[in-house]
Amino acid sequence: QVQLVESGGGLVQPGGSLRLSCVASGSVSGIYKIDWYRQGPEKQRELVASITYGGPTHYADAVKGRFTISRDNAKDTVYLQMNSLKPDDTAVYTCHADARVSDVRIDSYWGQGTQVTVSS
Repeated sequence: QVQLVESGGGLVQPGGSLRLSCVASGSVSGIYKIDWYRQGPEKQRELVASITYGGPTHYADAVKGRFTISRDNAKDTVYLQMNSLKPDDTAVYTCHADARVSDVRIDSYWGQGTQVTVSS
């Protein structure tokens, strides 16, 4: 089992910045990819950014050039640095992990989410 805990959300003015953290615990050795998703008011959940361990990062077009996903191996933590925030970025941001349990099984895990509100 893997537990994911997000933090760092809050209220920020347009143009501001926030850094979200996703701390993984439990059976973290099997994790090979972590994603950040978001769901805004009356919107569908969308993938924001992904980081594959030892591989590439991926960003949604809407956040390219503004958001950066990174990983601190020693802390089992993945960060989402969000700059130049816009009201459209307002959403609940949730961390998701894929972990290889065996040669034939991959499990997915979700955090509880953290609210980001961009408003003046």
